[in-house]
This record gives sequence, C-alpha cells and structure tokens, in this order.
Amino acid sequence: MRKIKAFLSLNLESKLLMIEAFLFLGWARILKQKPFSKVAPSLGQYMEETPQLLADSEAKKDLARVSQAIHMMSKYTFWESKCLVKAIAAMKMLERRRIGSTMYLGTAKDEKGNLIAHAWLRSGPYFICGSEGMDKFTVVSMFANKKSRKPIQGENYG
Repeated sequence: MRKIKAFLSLNLESKLLMIEAFLFLGWARILKQKPFSKVAPSLGQYMEETPQLLADSEAKKDLARVSQAIHMMSKYTFWESKCLVKAIAAMKMLERRRIGSTMYLGTAKDEKGNLIAHAWLRSGPYFICGSEGMDKFTVVSMFANKKSRKPIQGENYG
C-alpha cells in the first residue's frame, strides 16, 4: 500500500515514465522467450558500437530517468526482469527518445565452472543497466542502436 501511495504522489511525467518502463519490460520479456535469432535484428547493428560521447545535457537527464525507471520498475514486474530484459527495455525506451545506445552480451564461468551470461547497456559514456559485474564477462556480441537526436560533438560524418 505504501508503494502505491508513493506512485500516486509522483508527478504525471514520472508516472508515465514508470508505466512506460513497466510496459517495455513486459514486451522485452516476451521477446526473450522467442529464438534470439528472430529478436537480434530489432536490437540494432550487430557487432557495432555507438560513440562514447554524449550529445547534450538533456540527453544526460533522459539517460538518468530511463535508468532509474527501469531499475525501479523491474522490482515490481510479475515476471523475471533480469539483465537482458532490462537492457532491451532500456534500449527501446532510449530509441523512442532518439538516443543511441549499445547493448553488450557477455559470457563467463561461475565458481562451479558453469557458463553464465550477462547483458548491459551503454549510452555515451554512461551505463544504463547491467554494469554491476560486467567486468567479469567477455563480450561475445554487441548491438548498436544509432538513433541520435543530433550529431555528437567530435564525430565525423563526412
């Protein structure tokens, strides 16, 4: 009940952002159940990265808002919303805002020698989700979603 009251006390923009995050987390969970080969083309350009420079301060604010909304709402989904689901949802939310991002997929071995996987999302120099423990993983693929609002300073388009 306390959390419902907290949600209702948010301003309209924040409520809409939380609802958007919840819906994209659900959509990403559905995508996770499909064969990855069918989902991969919708994630961006395979084995490419977006620049690590950020366009403007407004984009930086959007990155923080999207990151916070994904982390917050992933705790309240009725389905599992772990790293891959969060990365896909955040990528699609950034795409709607015309902000480029790169999703990384990595593998490693756990303490018992079993293969484990992890996903994380970066936009500009910022990690939006999944940065915890990413250093332990070897990147096996990446997907660049290059939906930028305007040219990024320092990038050559000629």
